[in-house]
Amino acid sequence: MAQITGVFRIGKDAELRDTASGPVINLALASNYGKKGSDGSRSTQWIDASLWGKRAESLEQYLTKGQQIYATISDPHIETYQKRDGGEGVKLVGMISDLELVGGKPSGDRESRPAREERPARREQKPAPKNNSFDDMEDDIPF
Repeated sequence: MAQITGVFRIGKDAELRDTASGPVINLALASNYGKKGSDGSRSTQWIDASLWGKRAESLEQYLTKGQQIYATISDPHIETYQKRDGGEGVKLVGMISDLELVGGKPSGDRESRPAREERPARREQKPAPKNNSFDDMEDDIPF
């Protein structure tokens, strides 16, 4: 199976959607490649990548425009789509199988954005442990 691994910059803020298959985030990821041109810049490859499940829910607030991530994109492939002008376009798409946040906070801090509606809990809350043993801790890690 083909994979793309590298450091990408997020092109727009993540928006979590609920689907029949579970929660999903679609990200526009940018990566520079090749030699610098005469203007001093390198070409940019955009990839539409999706992140599914609990990781999507947990990471939504951190996946903001300008944030750098290190990701592995599984099953990269070309898809065609209908452009607004009626023509046909192509895009590179894939599914994020591994993701790590890198770099600092992007300049457009998410605190200025309105908070999204809270989702109802999907599972019952466990009662607090009666002793301080590691065996009673949940295995859920937010990332």
